[in-house]
Amino acid sequence: MSSVRARILHDLRNPLFRQGYALMANTVVTGVLGMGYWLLAAHYYTPEEFGRGQAVITAMRLFASLTALGFVGALARFLPVAGRRTPELILRGYGLAAATGGVAALGFLLTLPMWGQTYQVLGGFGPGLFFLGSVLVWAVFTLQDVVLTGLRRATIVPFNNLVFGLVKMGLLVALAGALPSGGIFVSWMIPTALALIPINWLIFGFVVPRHVKQADPAQEPPQLREVGRFLAGDFPGTLSILAIVYLVPVVVATQVGEATFGRFSMAHTLASMIELLAMNMAVSLTVEGSFDRARLAENCRRALRRAFMIVTPIITVVILGAPLILTIFGSEFAEEGTLLLRLMSLAVLPRVLIEVYLSALRAQSQARTLAAVQIGLAALVLISTMALFPFANVNAVGYGLLLSELLMALLIFGKLRKILKIDETGRETVTQGLSGAS
Repeated sequence: MSSVRARILHDLRNPLFRQGYALMANTVVTGVLGMGYWLLAAHYYTPEEFGRGQAVITAMRLFASLTALGFVGALARFLPVAGRRTPELILRGYGLAAATGGVAALGFLLTLPMWGQTYQVLGGFGPGLFFLGSVLVWAVFTLQDVVLTGLRRATIVPFNNLVFGLVKMGLLVALAGALPSGGIFVSWMIPTALALIPINWLIFGFVVPRHVKQADPAQEPPQLREVGRFLAGDFPGTLSILAIVYLVPVVVATQVGEATFGRFSMAHTLASMIELLAMNMAVSLTVEGSFDRARLAENCRRALRRAFMIVTPIITVVILGAPLILTIFGSEFAEEGTLLLRLMSLAVLPRVLIEVYLSALRAQSQARTLAAVQIGLAALVLISTMALFPFANVNAVGYGLLLSELLMALLIFGKLRKILKIDETGRETVTQGLSGAS
């Protein structure tokens, strides 16, 4: 026990692990509170309203993330070296993400009849306006955690989401009687909007000024053209990954009933939380790779080893205990979601390799290769899911993810291995595999 404690304390002195562990802790906090939130929702709301709330939240996150997720890689890459241009970079990211998401959401609302019965609840001026405002709020909410991570303040993120989650749960219960139709979506968004105020006051009042003050005066901040070139390569790929994370569930919502989608979405959400653990360590790798390019290979080896050490036991528990986990929400959830949860959880193992490789490419600003891998993965997932859907129904999403990510991991393994074998001088080491990681 003392050796484990000593290892953790040693890791926390390393910014790579400190940031990565903070983001993983945030995923755990978000996951636990998320399960509590949806347990309450399943208890206090009808199965149809449960599924409808899940579907509307998924659509909102899809449009809010159109540009917001595209800026995740750019902010993680350039905020560490932005210097005096840090406030400008953050505000431009916020503004572009909100504007793009708003335009997309408006197009969605104007074509609402094309999106199936589930989304007709958004018809009318009031519900449509609330949905549009929610997209703008979520776009900024998505980026503020990335800003804190890019400025090496990721330890603030779990606390922020802990408070956010608790308030959200309380409001969910409070609205069950007063707003039985729409209470889930409203309880999700009101705390989100309120959370923007203190966090951005902290970012612009304290974190950014300190970061600017500590910046190397001799280091030239990135020019907008440089950031633009990075986004030109990173954004198409990120948009492709967005299709996997949010577009696939929205398409499923148009094909199945509200109650069925609710059960699908619960298994999908739980598996996505495990995937976030791998992605969080990868985001930390991008940040540290930007601060210190010379140690990229060493940090890749460490990130890869730690990510596998953390996610492998979790995946094992989820695969073995999937029926029991989903039974907490109801027997129907276990009957319809067990196979999907197992497939998606297993797909996280190859995803670890893919995410570490993508983060290494971001740190090296290899935008073209980055886009090619992401677009290729998205194409594989979408094609395989659509091809399998008539035979496997919602489980096609799990089969599509697992097969596609295994294939992509095999395709990029050779190039990832070369990155892992580069030492601080830029030469290949004689060390094989993942040795040298600590």
